[in-house]
Amino acid sequence: MGPVFQEQLDVLLNAQPYWQSQPPYALSGIGLLVALLCGLTFAHQVRQRLEDWKQDRLPLLPLGRFTTVLPYSGIVAGTILFIGAGLQVFGFGAGGSFFLALLLAVSTGAGLWKQLEDLMGQVQEGSFTVADFDFFENRR
Repeated sequence: MGPVFQEQLDVLLNAQPYWQSQPPYALSGIGLLVALLCGLTFAHQVRQRLEDWKQDRLPLLPLGRFTTVLPYSGIVAGTILFIGAGLQVFGFGAGGSFFLALLLAVSTGAGLWKQLEDLMGQVQEGSFTVADFDFFENRR
């Protein structure tokens, strides 16, 4: 890490929390609502894509189309608001709260996107099998 970046990061993480009369409960609620609504939209888009594939054999991939990326981005943004404001409710500063929320939401979102693409690729290729949730129990 360069010294300029380290200095900016120190300023962000050590920022004094601003005075507020109430913790940001409303912002946390708005983030949760945005994430839920975008999640429902994303689920509908993926379900529709699977139906189109079953009926007309339209390609499942690439998943990164505008109609799926936009609601997925909304899920990540809503999660950032929810976690960031939630941490502020517990007394953390705004800079550190939203920085941590950004790291958590983006890294988790990227991993889930990759897994979803892999699953859609398996379905499209016909190599998808039923998920075995008893895998570890059967290994004894």
